[in-house]
Amino acid sequence: MCFNFIMPPAMADILDIWAVDSQLASDGSIPVDFLLPTGIYIQLEVPREATISYIKQMLWKQVHNYPMFNLLMEIDSYMFACVNQTAVYEELEDETRRLCDVRPFLPVLKLVTRSCDPGEKLDSKIGVLIGKGLHEFDALKDPEVNEFRIKMRKFSEEKIQSLVGLSWMDWLKQTYPPEHEPSILENLEDKLYGGKLIVAVHFENCQDVFSFQISPNMNPIKINELAIQKRLTIHGKEDEVSPYDYVLQVSGRVEYVFGDHPLIQFQYIRNCVMNRTLPHFMLVECCKIKKMYEQEMIAIEAAINRNSSNLPLPLPPKKMRIISHVWENNNPFQIVLVKGNKLNTEESVKHYPVAWVNTMVFDFKGQLRSGDIILHSWSSFPDELEEMLNPMGTVQTNPYTENATALHIKFPENKKQPYYYPPFDKIIEKAAEIASSDSANVSSRGGKKFLAVLKEILDRDPLSQLCENEMDLIWTLRQDCRENFPQSLPKLLLSIKWNKLEDVAQLQALLQIWPKLPPREALELLDFNYPDQYVREYAVGCLRQMSDEELSQYLLQLVQVLKYEPFLDCALSRFLLERALANRRIGQFLFWHLRSEVHIPAVSVQFGVILEAYCRGSVGHMKVLSKQVEALNKLKTLNSLIKLNAMKLNRAKGKEAMHTCLKQNAYREALSDLQSPLNPCVILSELYVEKCKYMDSKMKPLWLVYNNKVFGEDSVGVIFKNGDDLRQDMLTLQMLRLMDLLWKEAGLDLRMLPYGCLATGDRSGLIEVVSTSETIADIQLNSSNVAAAAAFNKDALLNWLKEYNSGDDLDRAIEEFTLSCAGYCVASYVLGIGDRHSDNIMVKKTGQLFHIDFGHILGNFKSKFGIKRERVPFILTYDFIHVIQQGKTGNTEKFGRFRQCCEDAYLILRRHGNLFITLFALMLTAGLPELTSVKDIQYLKDSLALGKSEEEALKQFKQKFDEALRESWTTKVNWMAHTVRKDYRS
Repeated sequence: MCFNFIMPPAMADILDIWAVDSQLASDGSIPVDFLLPTGIYIQLEVPREATISYIKQMLWKQVHNYPMFNLLMEIDSYMFACVNQTAVYEELEDETRRLCDVRPFLPVLKLVTRSCDPGEKLDSKIGVLIGKGLHEFDALKDPEVNEFRIKMRKFSEEKIQSLVGLSWMDWLKQTYPPEHEPSILENLEDKLYGGKLIVAVHFENCQDVFSFQISPNMNPIKINELAIQKRLTIHGKEDEVSPYDYVLQVSGRVEYVFGDHPLIQFQYIRNCVMNRTLPHFMLVECCKIKKMYEQEMIAIEAAINRNSSNLPLPLPPKKMRIISHVWENNNPFQIVLVKGNKLNTEESVKHYPVAWVNTMVFDFKGQLRSGDIILHSWSSFPDELEEMLNPMGTVQTNPYTENATALHIKFPENKKQPYYYPPFDKIIEKAAEIASSDSANVSSRGGKKFLAVLKEILDRDPLSQLCENEMDLIWTLRQDCRENFPQSLPKLLLSIKWNKLEDVAQLQALLQIWPKLPPREALELLDFNYPDQYVREYAVGCLRQMSDEELSQYLLQLVQVLKYEPFLDCALSRFLLERALANRRIGQFLFWHLRSEVHIPAVSVQFGVILEAYCRGSVGHMKVLSKQVEALNKLKTLNSLIKLNAMKLNRAKGKEAMHTCLKQNAYREALSDLQSPLNPCVILSELYVEKCKYMDSKMKPLWLVYNNKVFGEDSVGVIFKNGDDLRQDMLTLQMLRLMDLLWKEAGLDLRMLPYGCLATGDRSGLIEVVSTSETIADIQLNSSNVAAAAAFNKDALLNWLKEYNSGDDLDRAIEEFTLSCAGYCVASYVLGIGDRHSDNIMVKKTGQLFHIDFGHILGNFKSKFGIKRERVPFILTYDFIHVIQQGKTGNTEKFGRFRQCCEDAYLILRRHGNLFITLFALMLTAGLPELTSVKDIQYLKDSLALGKSEEEALKQFKQKFDEALRESWTTKVNWMAHTVRKDYRS
């Protein structure tokens, strides 16, 4: 029997809809139930926009008419309480808030005696802000979670105390570090105190997760049984299956891994018969392991007996994890129909993944796990990772236990005492013993011939595989690597034999004297291939050299690699919190990167407790972030309403309904005077309602226009999207910003325009509107009377620029167009950006060209009926060339300069190819649809011609450039089809 439970919507959602639909609430009032301390219930019609103070006065006038009024105290002794949208009990101490902004889960308010526990109030506010009640962390009763929260609370309190007693200037410099060019930073003090920098302070109105052969006698863990419970739906009609039984063959693997390298492997298989009396569901129980590797715990038990106080060396790696994978043969979630309870051997057998789960061998305290544990597995699989199970997956158990496969793993009992992994100083002692007994291990030098071979190996890109001989050479010449090629550390770490105690100990000692790497090179050490705790601590130590601006550039990847950390308390999480608490700009983006994925079960706890820690250490920032959260909630509700009305209202009436909603006090106040989540330096002052609209695409994005009073700009535009995953756009725009930075460092400014884009929730987020710009499609369509001919009008773009520019301004606009066109040609080729139709390329009136909408990257070009619609490596049409040549057909000098800019830009990016590969590799856990495995990143290696000489690479790019020119007519045909469809829709 199956029951479906429908949860009631949050009261705020009801209120927001009632605010627009006059048929539901024509008088602006709603029924609210009030519970008095005396146990009396009263229901009143309350104005939805009334303040809590006003509502309390309304209630107090009514309570005189009810029994036991004389038992109540004075009205000021009470306040309202409710259950908020995160299912947390919240006391409404701030009575200036309105009912429509409180967001209770149900329209029920309880009158309670005022309490004075500020801790509870702060907990409630944090829960509302991060979208996850803190009581959920308490309910886990997880020692690791509890310990981390305690540590982070202390860490946050210490941060707050460090700000107490600072002067205003010191407080401003710590909280809002100025962002300037390095040359300006050198004279910062002069600028601060010389009157050249003005800081305006506004006070509110005084209210205040490795490759080695493991020895048989080193196996520390024995898996005794693995119990599988999986409910599978049988597809088919009952009359078709009633004469037979069903046989399901379930198989699986259990592996010990370090990184993505398997250490030990078990395999099990079981044929399970389902009786025909159970036509819809089946339970597979207690599958016994058919062991391919059977060893007892002789070595580990002997080692324990030799050392009763701690686990000795040798041991497997501390960050080794166990992963298990359940497979079903033939089609997924279907049963093979057979007679006589035998599998149909005539059918080809295919394996499909059903479930996986990971767990650590040592816990967060370094203690060897013991006893029985139940792990609830996950059913989602990243592409092309099935054969290697899913070592990159989380070590957290699935919180949705009811429908998850449950695996029972039995670790050996440590009956006398717990055993811990050896401390770091003991490992270093072992390294010193080895060094003193074998000096050759301390100093191994290679001749010039070997050094040349070594350099060739080390210069390869991160995707290149090392053979056994090459790894042996790198390890043998490790001292040469440290002294002459410190950037070789990632390849050294891939070359070490982690099953050899001597090598591991020497590596740990070597890390202590290894030169600090530049932050961009150290980023690679945070990849999944390097799970060793001390390696990751070394990497974070290198990142500390980053400026705030550089940290902001790579923050997206640093948040994603938190998913590779098996334990909450790690060097990376502490580093991010430390820097976020020291700079509110970093803090704001860290907050949104974490909060946008806090709904994902695998990281919900990890990201949630980090968010809690940030809020506790930056209480003053919470009000700003709360305002942003409230505004985004309003926009989400409005977008949902527009989607509902889109089927029954025409565009004009839909827009009118949108404006009516935005003029409501609740919306106007929530959406006014807030810091833009896209850029904390921008204040979104007041909505220009008449210019606001919603767009025609499926998800009906909201186009919002603000009057910006702070910087004197005419308007600021933002687009709110609900239903689209913006993280791939964020990644692409981040790469465009990085390219722009690398080009400028090399003295080449290609006038790139990587606009702001931020994911703020589950498939929702904000996009910056670039003002005074139009799409190529609109420019062409507006210049032609026939839509089919618009795409072939080569003069349309140049004439449009002439309309807004003349004389020297026109020359500057054409220069802007030339440089930006070169930048986006190279960038779109390197990144493999697809779906480049004329509505995805825009031009500013000042001539700056830029691309938008990055739903297809890494060579995932669109096709129809199996035919590629995009045949060119990048967009370079003859109307673009017409502008570059200033409308003069024979102006080869201008075109030659444009081509040289493209070639120079390509070579600059190619010299930083390893950085781009690293950044994409660090995003593999994000779950982006076109970035799911290392194979996807191969596109970058090919487009940048890594592994080839610079001359060969340049020759390849020149061929692509010629191809783009030669095949540009296919682009115009695609643009024509797009323009005709657009004109028809309008």
